[in-house]
Amino acid sequence: MENKAHAIAAGAFVLLLSALLVALAVWLTREAGERLVYDVSTDDPVTGLGEQASVRFRGVKVGKVTNISFDPQLPGNVLVRVAIDAGTPITRSTFATLGFQGVTGIAFVQLDDTGQSKERLPSSDAQPARIPMRLGLVGQLSEQSGRILAQLEETSRRLNQLLAGENQEALVTSIGALGQAAASLPPVMKEAGAALQSLREVAGHVAGSADEVKKTATDYGRLAQRVQQPGGPLDQLSQGTVRLNRTLDETGRAARQVGRAAGTLQDNPQALLLGPGLALPGPGEPGFVVPFVTQGDKP
Repeated sequence: MENKAHAIAAGAFVLLLSALLVALAVWLTREAGERLVYDVSTDDPVTGLGEQASVRFRGVKVGKVTNISFDPQLPGNVLVRVAIDAGTPITRSTFATLGFQGVTGIAFVQLDDTGQSKERLPSSDAQPARIPMRLGLVGQLSEQSGRILAQLEETSRRLNQLLAGENQEALVTSIGALGQAAASLPPVMKEAGAALQSLREVAGHVAGSADEVKKTATDYGRLAQRVQQPGGPLDQLSQGTVRLNRTLDETGRAARQVGRAAGTLQDNPQALLLGPGLALPGPGEPGFVVPFVTQGDKP
């Protein structure tokens, strides 16, 4: 009886311990709140990504990978189904990349957003919404490495073509021509120095001529100022012209008077001895008499 009691106690302890372990496993793997299902389709390899892998939004863990399969809508693409916390701000501008943890090579899904859209991306278990996947850092490095290798291959091909046998002779000839050109360079530099010295002398002459022209212009300006100032030669010439005009006017009046005197002497010579005499009254003046006109005097 005592052995049976120990066996029952041991069996009960084992069952209780197993139940505690199952409860602990369920508690550790429980779903924290409501989650939404999304699909991520990509034509790039997803090496290192497995089910239960983490899903992070800008570094924050927000879900996990639930399934990895081929995309029935796009043959050749890989379809990654993820479950994400309902509170995660997944919008229509959210995209996914494949990230790797340290040096272990374990991959995870990295979510990010461009910020172009603020509209939430609705999804459901029946019709999961799709999040586009872009090349991650490793994918970009792989693509750039391919391009660099292609460029290196093209460079190597051209270098081999340049160093081919038929081109080596031309290359040696070109090097010899460069040596001859280098040997003839010192005389050319000497001639260039002489030409530069001549140019400096010409520049000095030009500068001297410019100074002389400037001095001449200054003297001309001073002369013009002296000529135009009040009492100067130009002013004196103007005053002399005015006096000459007055003298000419007086001379004209004197000439007219001499002409009138000459006319008077021609009409009445005795006026030289008797004087000009009295002038006869004209029409309208007192004492005016109409002259008598004879028949023969009529026109």
